[in-house]
Amino acid sequence: MTNEELKSTLGELIPSATFEEGGEWVNLYVPLEEWKPVALQLRNHPSLQLDYLFCLTCVDWKTHFTIVYHLSSTAVRHNIVVKVKVDRNNPTIETVSDIWRTAEFHEREVYDLFGVTFLHHPDLRRLIMPDDWKGWPLRKDYEDPVNMIKL
Repeated sequence: MTNEELKSTLGELIPSATFEEGGEWVNLYVPLEEWKPVALQLRNHPSLQLDYLFCLTCVDWKTHFTIVYHLSSTAVRHNIVVKVKVDRNNPTIETVSDIWRTAEFHEREVYDLFGVTFLHHPDLRRLIMPDDWKGWPLRKDYEDPVNMIKL
């Protein structure tokens, strides 16, 4: 399926989605409140079959966070990027670890480094930082008392 065909299929399936132009893969923005049902559609739709989440990360824009999901179809061999805007003051989003098992690890990493809470995650706890660590080290407002780096 070409990127134009993917965009057409995704546009019909998710009318509220918007697309970002440029780049090798189709990039779409999905409203936060629609993310979980959209994720199910992306995985289960016969022409999409996006059965593999191979990257999940977060971007801190100082005003909000964007959660970025890279999805691939092992059956029909196409890739897309899904972006979901999250409130920086209350960073919560539904887990997709029940849809893509690889999300379980990635969501823990984003929680640990950015403080994003993934609702209904089966084991949401720190992954890299010690349990008693204060703050979220990849947020732009994080103050590191040792290195004193400010962004």
